[in-house]
Amino acid sequence: MGLAERRKVLGYSQESFAHALGVDRTTVGRWENGKTEPQPPYRPKLAEVLQVDLAELDVLVARSQASPQEQEFAGLPPSDHYGSGGPDEMIRREFLRAIAVTGALSVLPVDEAEALGDVTGRGAAADFLRMNDHLWQVYQLARAKGVVQPIVHGQLGALSEALDKRSGSEVHALCTAAGELFQLAGELAFDSNRYTDAAASYTLAATAGKEAGGYDLWACALVRHAYVDLYERRYRQAAGILSAAERVARRGDSALSTRYWVASVQAEVQAGLGDLTACEHALEAAEKVQDLTDPGHHSGWLRFDGSRLAEERGARYVQLGRLDCAEKALTSALGQDDLAEGQSLRRRGAVLTDLAAIGAKRHDPDQLLTFGREAVQLARESASGYVVRRLHGLRAEFGPLARNARVAELMAEIDALGTA
Repeated sequence: MGLAERRKVLGYSQESFAHALGVDRTTVGRWENGKTEPQPPYRPKLAEVLQVDLAELDVLVARSQASPQEQEFAGLPPSDHYGSGGPDEMIRREFLRAIAVTGALSVLPVDEAEALGDVTGRGAAADFLRMNDHLWQVYQLARAKGVVQPIVHGQLGALSEALDKRSGSEVHALCTAAGELFQLAGELAFDSNRYTDAAASYTLAATAGKEAGGYDLWACALVRHAYVDLYERRYRQAAGILSAAERVARRGDSALSTRYWVASVQAEVQAGLGDLTACEHALEAAEKVQDLTDPGHHSGWLRFDGSRLAEERGARYVQLGRLDCAEKALTSALGQDDLAEGQSLRRRGAVLTDLAAIGAKRHDPDQLLTFGREAVQLARESASGYVVRRLHGLRAEFGPLARNARVAELMAEIDALGTA
């Protein structure tokens, strides 16, 4: 979604939008066509009218500026999410180039391939995979996720270089490592509200997973890509990606939880579309993960083990307006050991925000403030863009409660999180 799409979602014509900003309509047209960028003095007002924070505005501007050829990676439909430039974009380009070269080498006779590519250092892929496991663990445990970013950036660069020097079977192992690492890079970007970079990383993760023949890795990358559309409320686009993920997951390892994670996210899409029956059907499919002997996975890119089912069900009922059912499920989730002890700050923040939203929908300021303030404090402690994003969504639920002095203070605290 770019500037024009966001403007239309909010119901503005170009003329009424220009009037709200105090600029000429042709200026708005140049911004939306990517001919010029909004200058710094205009950006705070532009973000206010578009109902986004400044980081999200940067993403909208970047998408309006971008004009790459449409591509389809790994079965994905054409998307408007492209890289935003800079070092991350350079690494993605290098990776694609390396994949193209190694793909050509893989079809050459062995002697020709060895002449063009150094096949020494067979242990490189195993080293990358071990490092990936470590990075996922650090990411999951870190209170501030961004601390992992420089190491991930360096590892991606090293992976691209390694692909340049390998051929044959090692390419598939390196692509597996790349599929894992690009998913982690996407998680970091998504948590920082950099949706363009997140979508680009997930797309490359899907490409790498497909190249490696790793169906579960491929399907998980598609699921993560669907989240980008989900958080922009592009539910039908997300449904299309998840349908592809479902088909890929069927070809994966039935002992893994991939297909059940797909079903869990499909429930979120159906709730967004307002379809209670389809949502509950998807939740029932997701709950079958509990039938697996060992639903966990050794690597961080697949973590769906059924422990989140209560909070997922609660969140879906909030979307659908079934508040009593939602509160029961979310209260149960909040009492789970990993959430009660604060081991998963993102998950706890999401549950707290949903419980606050129930208070807002019931016009109960005490419930809104109790859970909303705890979520704000958690967002400050964790520096999680994900929790901040959820809190900004909560503001839209305040309605008449916004006139309450204490609720107005909470709104100000949430706004401060967006500019910190």
